[in-house]
Amino acid sequence: MKNIIFAFACFCSSFLMAQNGIMPTGKITPPEKVRFNFEKEYPNKVPVWSIEYVGDDNDEIRYEAKFNADKNTKALAVYDNLGYLKAYELQIPYSQLPQKAQTYLKKNYPAKAIHEIAVVVDDKNKTTYEVGVEKNSQFYDVVFDKNGGFDVSIQKD
Repeated sequence: MKNIIFAFACFCSSFLMAQNGIMPTGKITPPEKVRFNFEKEYPNKVPVWSIEYVGDDNDEIRYEAKFNADKNTKALAVYDNLGYLKAYELQIPYSQLPQKAQTYLKKNYPAKAIHEIAVVVDDKNKTTYEVGVEKNSQFYDVVFDKNGGFDVSIQKD
């Protein structure tokens, strides 16, 4: 009976250990193609890598490299598993937002609700501006097109 209980305990614990492999939380080492392309595009930058699953069925892998673009500016480069750059995000100050976007934000959100601002360039060279805001204890990404026109507001978890 003790052997059966012991075997059952080992069997159950193997399921718990396997759960950790689905979404790694420790240090991530991306494939060589991803690291090579990052180092080619951003020489002398030291990234902190993370992994994200995207797509309709969460079946596409994205490697995210967070790094300091300069002394006071943070950046994020997103690669697919083949090493292609999918998006580049760079923090910017409020003053660098297009005037239309600034006007929209002033009208719809108090200044203290704005938490972060970034310019995003995707793999098709489309430029957008993302502004992280808090409203009614909920976080949103307010997205503007390259001219500062409001595009969409996306609730974040």
